[in-house]
Amino acid sequence: MRNRITKHNPRLAEPLTEEIFVALAAQTVVVPGTEAAATIVPIIAGQLKDLYSQRQQVLAQVDALVEAHPLRQVLTSMPGIGVRTAARILTEVVGKDFKTAGHLASYAGIAPTTRRSGTSIRGEFANRGGNKRLKSSLFNSAFAALHHRPSRAHYDKKRAEGKTHKQAVIALARRRLDTLYAMLRDGTFYQDPETIRSGTGHTLAA
Repeated sequence: MRNRITKHNPRLAEPLTEEIFVALAAQTVVVPGTEAAATIVPIIAGQLKDLYSQRQQVLAQVDALVEAHPLRQVLTSMPGIGVRTAARILTEVVGKDFKTAGHLASYAGIAPTTRRSGTSIRGEFANRGGNKRLKSSLFNSAFAALHHRPSRAHYDKKRAEGKTHKQAVIALARRRLDTLYAMLRDGTFYQDPETIRSGTGHTLAA
């Protein structure tokens, strides 16, 4: 019971615990096995509450570590990347050597793969491999950035080319990764392409 609930929605742990206690207190009908359930269920409910508390403590520690990391402000300066996403990206890439953005894209699993049949090329297809945690973070951050005009324009362009929603978001994630790679390599904040074209932008050191 505990594993199933926390797996699907850990945030329900605390409110669900309270509901269990309320339901037990209100129970008036006695059925076979009730005494055993009355002993076990409060134990499970207490474990759920403890698990929720531990999860909150871990998240607070993660937030503190990310806040202290010198690349935190660099990552979160990019539209679509919040503290939690920055934490995941840092966890997956820091300490690893990627010579180019293309290498990082391949590692993340967002670089398209080319399929061949004999001597003929059958086209480019989505990469089903790579680091799934990093891939998910890059995909979700790209989706979150769709409110940002340059990101939306690239997404709309890919949709106009016939790509599905998912394919267009992955294409956007791949494009954003070129910028993200340079930001992490150089320790520079994100610059809006429109600002750069207008000549009003400036790069800040991390």
